[in-house]
Amino acid sequence: MEPLQTFSKTRIAPTPSGFLHLGNVFSFALTAGLAARMNAAVLLRIDDLDQERANEVFVQDIFDTLHFLNIPFSEGPQDYPAYKNTWSQLHRLPLYQQALEELKPHVFACDCSRTQIARAGKDGVYPGTCRDKNIPLDTPGVAWRLRTAHDATLRVRTLEGPVIETALPAQMKDFVVRKKDGFPAYQLASVVDDEHFGVDGIIRGEDLWPSTLAQIYLSTLLPGCRFGEKVFHHHPLLLETGDLKMSKSAGSTSVQFLRKSGKAPHEIFSAIGAMMGIAAPVRDYLELTDAVL
Repeated sequence: MEPLQTFSKTRIAPTPSGFLHLGNVFSFALTAGLAARMNAAVLLRIDDLDQERANEVFVQDIFDTLHFLNIPFSEGPQDYPAYKNTWSQLHRLPLYQQALEELKPHVFACDCSRTQIARAGKDGVYPGTCRDKNIPLDTPGVAWRLRTAHDATLRVRTLEGPVIETALPAQMKDFVVRKKDGFPAYQLASVVDDEHFGVDGIIRGEDLWPSTLAQIYLSTLLPGCRFGEKVFHHHPLLLETGDLKMSKSAGSTSVQFLRKSGKAPHEIFSAIGAMMGIAAPVRDYLELTDAVL
């Protein structure tokens, strides 16, 4: 087995829109396990820009879950008051706004609704409706979309060593960088945060591969941004049954439900291992990481 690429800091980045489930734990465990293997720091970053869905109960569940399962992090909020007073993404709005200003030459305003895009596009792909409308960027209630070139070659440094060269997927054509409510979109905020905190290793599910490519593309347009030099690992998704993707609405797979049902941490890790086809019991995040990677 070839030696893995190294990094000095990674992050756990949950969204407080539901109770954390076993799929989240799997990703967090691999992140913390790889960090321990490399003696790297782990940042807890709570992605709460979607204020309509962010909920104090779900934020507290993040702390409860990480502490219950003994998944460590060395930077970031240790409790709800610290998160609210210092670490919320709302405190970094000036950084996101600066990045949006830098992207202005590369964006266009779009007033399309999701329904209009679904009707005009195919498979959720934005059809370019507003690309040439020249809607002023300061028009109320418009999103800002990045004017993307699909012939661009993107390079992804993988944890295993190879550099993957590929193009931006169709679903990320002209992706949104500022939402209609004026808040930065996930793709922009994630890039800015990872740069701001010095994260150089990103572990995430394989379903976020299109997001990785969108973020690398975006980073090439931000002066001095080195996001494309980071190391990435996209792990398989943990499936509940068949091809059913784990979701925060699946109560029986939430850690909160399992904890209140009397499950111990080692039983939860063993259940995750079994779902990944690992025969031997695994007791913690380190053993799970060793069994998977």
